[in-house]
Amino acid sequence: MRFQTPLIPARLIRRYKRFLADIELEDGSKVTAHCPNPGSMLGLSQPGTKIWVEPNNDWRKKLKYGWQLVDHENGHFTGINTVLANKIVKEALIAKQLKGLDIYSTCRPEVKYGVNSRIDFLLTCSSNNVPDAYVEIKSVTLMRQSGLAEFPDSITDRGLKHLRDLSKVAKLGKRAVLLFLVQRSDCAAFAVASDIDPAYGKAYLELKQQAIEIMVYSCDLSPYAIEVDKKLLI
Repeated sequence: MRFQTPLIPARLIRRYKRFLADIELEDGSKVTAHCPNPGSMLGLSQPGTKIWVEPNNDWRKKLKYGWQLVDHENGHFTGINTVLANKIVKEALIAKQLKGLDIYSTCRPEVKYGVNSRIDFLLTCSSNNVPDAYVEIKSVTLMRQSGLAEFPDSITDRGLKHLRDLSKVAKLGKRAVLLFLVQRSDCAAFAVASDIDPAYGKAYLELKQQAIEIMVYSCDLSPYAIEVDKKLLI
């Protein structure tokens, strides 16, 4: 997934009210940018952090910059825009890059299922012998131990509900897939942060004992594009 507008570097002054960030551009001007991440962004929002933002000229948008990347200044990046996760995965699904999901011919987003829920992607195949696949995407940005990606970074009641809905799908004989997209380039393994959200951690362990498929992929990131990279250890 290529960014529509070339990103420009900046420095973070502060992130506040979840969706706002005061930043300093290279010319020294200070502006407020949109922060497209509802999570805690633990470890990613320290003042002075180098970031990359996307400018826009859309008169309908009050904020003219959108925060997209954290630059760790060691060759690695983290993508903080949770909205982009589905777009990144969709491109990979269409390109048949996700092993095990490359047999499907149709990819439908935001299909209603469960109780007042929408699955991120419903995959179907022309063959009657292949069950539909319900794919739920979770964007991962947390790393507290070197090389270990973790989810969630805060208590997630919505995420817990999705786990329960996937469990019901599996019991109906459908493929239930929980795909964690690690929007970081510096991780080799993944774990659930049960200390941050014990309820989610408990439900996740129960899910692993059922017929739920869990996939974890990292990303290749740059100020130009974000793409699915490789599978991570669970």
